[in-house]
Amino acid sequence: MSNATTIAAVAIFVATYTVLAVGKIPVYRIDRTGAALLGASLMVGTGVLSAEEAYAAFNFDTIILLLGMMIVVANLRVSGFFGVVNYWVLRHVRHPLALLAAIVLVCGTLSAVLVNDTVCLVMTPLVLDAVLRLNRNPIPYLLAIAMASNIGSVGTITGNPQNMIVGSLSHISYAAFVVALAPIAAAGLVLMFVLLVLVYRGEFLTAERFDGEATPRRYNRPLVSKTILVVIVMIALFFLGQPVPKVAIVGGAFLLLTRRVNPGKIYREIDWPLLVMFGGLFVVIAGFEKAVVTPETAASIGRLHLENAPALAGVTAVLSNLVSNVPAVLVLKPFVPNLSDPQHAWLVIAMASTLAGNFTMVGSVANLIVAYRAANRGVAISFWAHFIVGAPLTLATLALGLLWL
Repeated sequence: MSNATTIAAVAIFVATYTVLAVGKIPVYRIDRTGAALLGASLMVGTGVLSAEEAYAAFNFDTIILLLGMMIVVANLRVSGFFGVVNYWVLRHVRHPLALLAAIVLVCGTLSAVLVNDTVCLVMTPLVLDAVLRLNRNPIPYLLAIAMASNIGSVGTITGNPQNMIVGSLSHISYAAFVVALAPIAAAGLVLMFVLLVLVYRGEFLTAERFDGEATPRRYNRPLVSKTILVVIVMIALFFLGQPVPKVAIVGGAFLLLTRRVNPGKIYREIDWPLLVMFGGLFVVIAGFEKAVVTPETAASIGRLHLENAPALAGVTAVLSNLVSNVPAVLVLKPFVPNLSDPQHAWLVIAMASTLAGNFTMVGSVANLIVAYRAANRGVAISFWAHFIVGAPLTLATLALGLLWL
C-alpha cells in the first residue's frame, strides 16, 4: 500500500472518530451515523479498500442480533408492557428507598435481557411522571435509570450494542458470558444503590411514605403475553447454546406474524441510524486495520501491556469516554487476537467499555437519552449531579470487575 493511501486511511479514521467524539462538526449538520457512512465510503473511494473488502468487513452477526432485539423491544413498547411494569411498581412501593430499589432492579434486569438504550428511552418518562406526582426530587431516580441500565447490561451479550459486538467477535457462548459478567452487574447494582442513598440522604433517609395509588395503564394483553413468551424461549435457546444472532432474528421475525399490530408501528421503533452507523464503522476499522496495523504497529501496541487486565480496562475506559463505547470496542478489535488470552481480553473490554459509560453524562448513549427526555419535561440533570455519583461508581465497579475477572 502506498504512503498516500496510508495517509488517506489515517485521515479518514481520525476524521470519522472526531465526529463520533464531539457529535458534529462546525457548519455542517452531519451526525455520527453520517460520519460513519461517509468514512466507509471514502475508505473505498480512495482505494484503501476494494468494494469486496468493504463488503467482507461487515459483521452481519452483530447487525442481525441487534435488529432482532430491536424488533422484540419494539413489540414490548407497542404492547404497553413497560407501562404495566411501572404501574405494578407504583402500586406496591410505599417509601422512597423502596421506589429507588424497584427502579434499580427493573432497569437493571430489563437491560440485561433487552438493549439498555431502549430501556432508558421507555422508562424515563414513566418514572419521571411518577416521581413528580409524588413530589420527590427526580434527579436521583433519573440517575438510577441511566446507571442501572448501564450496569445491568454488562451481564449478557444482548444487554448493549458493544456486548453484541464482543459476542460476535469473540465467539464466547451466551452462558459463559453470563457466568463471567453477571455477578459484576449484580454487585454493581447494589453498589450504585448504596452510593445514591449516601449522596441523596435527604431524599431517601426519611420517614415519609407514599399512598400507593397509580393510574392503570392501557396495554395489549395478547401482544404482551406473546412477546414475553417469545423472550423466554429466546433466553432458553441462548443458554442451550443456539447461535445468538439466529435466535434473535427468528424471534423478532416471528413477532411480526400478527393480526393485531400494523408492522409499520414496529418498524418506526427500530433505530435504523444505529444499524447504519455500525455498518459504516466496520468498514472504517477494516480500512484502518489494513493500512496501519502492521506487525511493527502490533509490537508497539504490545508495549502497552494490554494482556494485563488493568491496563486493558484502563485503555478501554478512556477510549469509551473519548469516542463512546461501541467505537472504542472496534478500535481495539485488531489488537485483541494477538494477546495471550483473547477471550479473557474480550470479557475485560465488554466489562470496562460498559461500566466506563457511567463516568460522565456523555459517557454513554443511555445517559444522554435520560438527560434529553428529562429536559423535555423541564428537569435538568447537571454534569456535576451525574459526575458526583458516576465517577466514584465507575472506579469502584471497574475495580470490582477486575477483581472478579
